[in-house]
Amino acid sequence: MSLDIYLNFKGNCREAVEYYASVFGLEKPNIMTFGDNPQDPSYPLPEEAKNLVMHARLSISGSTVMFSDTFPGMPYIAGNNISLSLVSPNLVEVQNAFHKLKEGGKVGMELQETFWSKCYGNLEDKFGIQWQFNYDNGETVY
Repeated sequence: MSLDIYLNFKGNCREAVEYYASVFGLEKPNIMTFGDNPQDPSYPLPEEAKNLVMHARLSISGSTVMFSDTFPGMPYIAGNNISLSLVSPNLVEVQNAFHKLKEGGKVGMELQETFWSKCYGNLEDKFGIQWQFNYDNGETVY
């Protein structure tokens, strides 16, 4: 299990992740945009979202730092643009932590299968901390 840092940006994520890669002497990162993902015709992707970063990550001194742009229309508040991401190969561990932390909190997305994970969800706990949960069975795309 690992507890990773997830940073959100307002349209300048690509610039930020490339900057941090340069600062820490890392290779140019792989960047997945919202437009790179499978599209659902029932929910067309807004044109302004297509080139925004959906996901990128860097390994900085042994820690995983993940990055994303905020999707158009979603709230962005500088200073509150960070979340903790629990990533585990143990599905029960992911489920237990999610269900405990949602007590008194607000669920953003119930645990469910996504195109990048067999089990993903997110919530804000009762203290206002943003959490993401990801079951890593070795098949994750991110």
